[in-house]
Amino acid sequence: MASPSFIFSILLLQLLFASLPSHRTLTSAADGSWQLLQKSIGISAMHMQLLRNDRVIMFDRTDFGPSNLSLPNGKCRNDPTDTALQVDCTAHSVEYDVFANKFRALTVQTDVWCSSGAIMPDGNLFQTGGFNDGERRVRVFNPCRTCDWNEIPNGLTAKRWYASNHILPDRRQIIVGGRGQFNYEFIPKNIVANKINLPFLSETNDKGIENNLYPFVFLNFDGNLFIFTNNRATLFDYVNNIVVKKYPMIPDGKPRSY
Repeated sequence: MASPSFIFSILLLQLLFASLPSHRTLTSAADGSWQLLQKSIGISAMHMQLLRNDRVIMFDRTDFGPSNLSLPNGKCRNDPTDTALQVDCTAHSVEYDVFANKFRALTVQTDVWCSSGAIMPDGNLFQTGGFNDGERRVRVFNPCRTCDWNEIPNGLTAKRWYASNHILPDRRQIIVGGRGQFNYEFIPKNIVANKINLPFLSETNDKGIENNLYPFVFLNFDGNLFIFTNNRATLFDYVNNIVVKKYPMIPDGKPRSY
C-alpha cells in the first residue's frame, strides 16, 4: 500500500499541472499560425507532389470543364476524345514555387483523374494511368524552370485507373492493380512488356463494391512487397511472382480502402 506522503506528492503534482494555463503545455510548434499565400491557383489539386527543386506540382482531371487558369501564349489542348471539352485553352496542372510564392500553368494533355505515380531516383515524377484517354499514359515531369509534362502514349501495357505505384531498389516502378486489373507491371518497360497476373487482387475484389482500389503497397525490409487491399494482406515476392505469406483477415473483417 502506498504511503500517505507518496499519495500527497501525487496530488500536489496534479494540482500544480491543473493550475498551469493550457497553452503553456503545448509544444513550441503549436504556436504557429495559418497564412494565405494565394487566393486561388486556378485549378483544384486532386494530385500534388513536392519535387526535388522545392516546387510543388499539382494537377486535376481534364474532363470537368475549363479551369480558372488560362494556358500561356494562346495555347490550347486539342483532344477529340475528351468527354467535356475537345478544345480547352485552360490549364489543369500548375507548378508552385514555394519560396517565390508564384505559380505557372502547365499542360497536361490527358485525363489524370485518379491516376497514380511516384518519384524516380533521379527526381523525375512518373505519373501513370487515369481516366478515358489517360488510362494507358505515362507522364513524365522533369523538374526545371521551364519544363512541362511529357506524355508517352500507350506507355502502359494495361489500362490503369485507381492503381498504386511503388519505387523499387532496381530503379523501376511497379504498378499494382487498378479498376478491373488484377495484375501488375513495371515501368520503364522491359524489352518484352507484359502484365503479370496477381490472383490476390481478384480474391479481394467484392463484385459490385470495388473496395480494393488503390492497393496499399509498401516495400518490406526483406525486399518483398507488403500489399493490403480490402480486408487482408500478403507478402509478395515480385521478382519471382510468388506469394511468400498470406496474413489473416483483419479482426472485424470490414474492408479498408483509400
